Amino acid sequence: MNLTLKVWRQNGPQDKGRMVTYRVEDVSPDMSFLEMLDVLNERLILEGDDPIAFDHDCREGICGMCGMVINGVAHGEQVATTTCQLHMRHFEDNAVITIEPWRAAPFPVVKDLVVDRSAFDRIIQAGGFISVPAGSAPDAHSVPVKKVDADAAFDAATCIGCGACVAACPNGSASLFTAAKITHLSLLPQGQPERDSRAKAMVEQMDAEGFGGCTNTGECTAVCPKGIPLDTIARMNRDYLRASK
Repeated sequence: MNLTLKVWRQNGPQDKGRMVTYRVEDVSPDMSFLEMLDVLNERLILEGDDPIAFDHDCREGICGMCGMVINGVAHGEQVATTTCQLHMRHFEDNAVITIEPWRAAPFPVVKDLVVDRSAFDRIIQAGGFISVPAGSAPDAHSVPVKKVDADAAFDAATCIGCGACVAACPNGSASLFTAAKITHLSLLPQGQPERDSRAKAMVEQMDAEGFGGCTNTGECTAVCPKGIPLDTIARMNRDYLRASK
């Protein structure tokens, strides 16, 4: 495959940034998107040019590092797929592909496609710890959990914190991420002691970081690689309302 890439290049947070066009040839359809960028970077290094900076780690769709907007869609147009799991066979030969970083004020660009997502870390930190009794582990099934609650908690816990929900939201809202982190504990017995204080603290930290408000557009769940449902935001809002009262 031969491709034309239009890549966002930015030397740092204070740099204006620009789109740069690259031609990549002999791309195998079996390559992942990141492997294709690796090939381009190897060529740029050999030519004495600065390689394209992008986040990556596990390359197995688990860590949430590989966030980028591909042709206007966070992680690309393949549903429930992270960028590292997106393969080049989903693109046509001679396609023109536009690659940009996450666009949100709380995610400042560090360089090229790399953004600072430490705002997510501070939201999680605001939630604090859960209270658990010290001692030996309890017997299995000693604390019954309804299957519907267990399933919903597991669905929320699959959030990898990639930030695609923020990048896709027209308001730059982090509601889906924050709701996922609140919901997976609020549905389980272990999360009940701090349920109210955790919800209140995390939502207020989310607002303090400068993320926008949720208007139920639904773009967040559409691009979420783990398919976290929109109703987790409703659960978060209920918990926050109860905590506020």
